[in-house]
Amino acid sequence: MTNFRVTAAVNSLGFVGHSESLSDPFKIDRHGHTYVPTGDGGIVLNYRVGDSIFALDADHASPGVSVSHPNSDAAYSLVAQSCIGNTAKVRTGAAIGATGVVLGKRGEGCRVLVLFAPEVMKLIRPDDQISIETEGQGLADDQMESRIFNISSNLFSALSFKKSGEKKFKIPVRTIFESKYVGNGIGRPMPLWDVDLQVYELPAGVSDIKIGDFVAISNLDARFNAGYRKGWISVGVIVHGASPQPGHGPGVTIFLSGPENEFELLSDPQQHVGLTEATLLALGGKAT
Repeated sequence: MTNFRVTAAVNSLGFVGHSESLSDPFKIDRHGHTYVPTGDGGIVLNYRVGDSIFALDADHASPGVSVSHPNSDAAYSLVAQSCIGNTAKVRTGAAIGATGVVLGKRGEGCRVLVLFAPEVMKLIRPDDQISIETEGQGLADDQMESRIFNISSNLFSALSFKKSGEKKFKIPVRTIFESKYVGNGIGRPMPLWDVDLQVYELPAGVSDIKIGDFVAISNLDARFNAGYRKGWISVGVIVHGASPQPGHGPGVTIFLSGPENEFELLSDPQQHVGLTEATLLALGGKAT
């Protein structure tokens, strides 16, 4: 399925962030009303993979912890090299030794989103050190024009989107969004960013959209800096919840982008199951 080039595994270090605010804590929603944002960054205890993007009255809330680095160059490197499915390990604090897994990334604030079991989450504090075995960038299928990125080789192989000799990636998705729904993140480099979908209610016929769902975006080339390209498909994982801000919304960490003739999208708006918490944490539990 993929090439035999070995991708580099790098032990990287980040620090658990604290949620942040300006001296004026208010933001303005798309209706012109003020609100105090919660759930954006830091350690979110009551939001998990499988929950609806609308489950919390929050702004860009993501399960788990947000991890970055105080040195900006190190932070860029940490986010760019971290991939969905990478193993994370707590190196300091009350949860020392616990393992978790990378769920995705968020460009705003240069953060890696790391998932831990609920009992571990309660022990983690801001500034705890988290090491991430970053691996996955450089993964490729030499038979395809599509580009694979932001996902570990172990996870991509386990998902079995394409068997040897097949000409298309067969990917189950919750639904397919047109690229006109993409807001924050457009024009940004995808190894460092997610893209927000300007979605403020469920599309017709879609039962729910959940953290961990796979979604596709049509007419979007996200191989480098995300931008409109007719006839191209980008596929990613929902990694954070909705936002009241105009131009913002649930976030997608894209991991595959290419011409539409290389995709068979299996849309199931009612019963779709994407990445589950059990699958992700089992993958993270393979840390040594």
